[in-house]
Amino acid sequence: MTAALEGTRVVELGWAAAGPLVGTYLAQHGADVIHVESSTALDPFRSTYPPFRDNVVGPDRAGMFAFYNAGKRGVTLDLKQPRAVELALRLVKTADVVIESFPAGTLARRGLGQDALRRARADLVILSSCNQGQTGPHAQHPGYGSQLTALAGFNELLGEPGRTPVILYGPYIDYIAVGYGVIAILAALERHRRTGEGCVIDLSQYEAGLQFLAPALLEHAANGTVPTRDADHDRVAVPHGVYPTRGDDRWVALSVWSDDEWSRFRVALGDDDWSRDAGLATTAGRREREAELDDHIAAWTRTRTREEIVAMLRARGLRAAAVESVGELFDDEQLAHRGVWRRAAHAGLGEVGLMAPPFGLSETPARPDRAGPTLGEHNEAVFKGLLGLSADEYASLAADGVFA
Repeated sequence: MTAALEGTRVVELGWAAAGPLVGTYLAQHGADVIHVESSTALDPFRSTYPPFRDNVVGPDRAGMFAFYNAGKRGVTLDLKQPRAVELALRLVKTADVVIESFPAGTLARRGLGQDALRRARADLVILSSCNQGQTGPHAQHPGYGSQLTALAGFNELLGEPGRTPVILYGPYIDYIAVGYGVIAILAALERHRRTGEGCVIDLSQYEAGLQFLAPALLEHAANGTVPTRDADHDRVAVPHGVYPTRGDDRWVALSVWSDDEWSRFRVALGDDDWSRDAGLATTAGRREREAELDDHIAAWTRTRTREEIVAMLRARGLRAAAVESVGELFDDEQLAHRGVWRRAAHAGLGEVGLMAPPFGLSETPARPDRAGPTLGEHNEAVFKGLLGLSADEYASLAADGVFA
C-alpha cells in the first residue's frame, strides 16, 4: 500500500518537540524524514529529559527522543564546520521540505538561513517554527513551553482565585504548534503541486497558543473584562468539577449544562430533599450556592465508585468521566480498540513505546512502526547512498569530525 506522503523528502533541523514532532507525523504517513543533529550539541531529549533506559543517561538510551522522532532517518553533522554546512545544503537539494525549530537567526549564522536554503532548491517548502516567530522585537527570545504558556495567558487562567498561577503540564503550546505546522506544510505542498513554487512558513508558537484561548480573548474583546483564575468553575455549567469517589485517590469529573440536565442529575443523586430545593432549579440559583452544591455532590460521590457514577450519569444522558491515571491509560479499552499503543524495536532501548496519530486515513493509514534513530544511525546510508560520497571521502570527513 502506498502511503499518503510517499515520495516526499523532509530534512529536519531542530530539536525537542515543536519542530521534530511535525516531522514525525509526516514520517508516519510515508515521508522520508531525515533528522539532522550533532553530538556536539545534543538534543535535550537525548541528554536531559527522562526516561532513560535503566535510569542511565545516554543519547541512545533516551525514550523521549525515540518517541518524538519515530519513523525518521537520523544523521549527524557538526554545523560549525563549513564542510558540514556544504553537506547539509547538498541534502537540502534532494528535499521537498525543510523543518527548522531554532530561535530566529540561528541557522542563518551557520550559513543555513532561508536564502541559502532556497538557493539550494528554489521550490523548497520551509517551515520555521520558533517561540515568537521570525520577526518582531521579541523574535530572538529563547524559551521552552512553560515560558510560552505563561506569556500566552494560560497560567493566569489556571489555579484557585487569589492564589499563585499554575504552570500547565508539559510543553503544551509546542503540541498546539505541531498541528498548525503539519497543516501549513500540507497546504504549501498542495500549492507546490499546482504551481511548482516553494514557500516559507513563519510559525509563531506563541500565536498558535492564542488560538486555544478564544473564549477568554472574546470575553475581553466583547465586554472589557479580564478573565482570571477561577478553579474548576465554568461560565455555563454548574455544577462543574472533579469530585472524590470511593477508593484510594479516585475521582470523577462531571458537569451539568442546563436546568433540564439538573433535573435528571437530581434524580441520579436520589432526589433528596436538598436537591429538590427550588433555589437550585435554575443555573443562576445553583451558581449562587455552588460551594454548598459541591459539598452535597462530594458527599454522594464518596459513597460510590467512579465506574458506578459514570454509568449512572451516562444512562441519563449526562456527562461524566473517570479521572484516569497515566498507568490506567495503557489499559483503556477504547484506546486499545483504536490501536493507539504500539511497540517498536530500538538498538539502545531494546523496545520503545510509540503512539499512533489521533486520526486514521481509511486508504493509507499511518505506519507508526519505527522508533527514532540512534545518534548518526543513517550517516552512511544518507551521505554515501543518497549524496554519493565515496568510501574515501566519507572516511576523510569522518576523521575530521564533520559527522560529529
